[in-house]
Amino acid sequence: MKNIAPEITRQRLLIEGFYDLDIDETTISNYFKEITKTLNLKMYGKPIIFSPGGKGKKENQGYDAFVPLIDSGISLYVWSNSKFLSLIIYTCKSFDEKLALKTTKKFFKLKQNEYTSF
Repeated sequence: MKNIAPEITRQRLLIEGFYDLDIDETTISNYFKEITKTLNLKMYGKPIIFSPGGKGKKENQGYDAFVPLIDSGISLYVWSNSKFLSLIIYTCKSFDEKLALKTTKKFFKLKQNEYTSF
């Protein structure tokens, strides 16, 4: 991807994987607290966590979550039936990518996972 705005600091990390714990709204909220503290990112609002509650396809049931940061935000998508998640950390300041990956893998007990930064 060509960097068309090099004067604007942006760091993005996409992590996907299969998790091995029960995820609910409390789990998601706790993850947002842990990852922001670990990476020294500041939330300026409470996490927004949605669950379609049976609407839509059964295989897509789970959670859509977002937490706003002073320096952008973190989005999390959870497929409960598949025990799969997709996470994007998007910031306008630099963070330790390896620490973000390590913290996420440990928190969600990720078994198989992939990640990329862009």
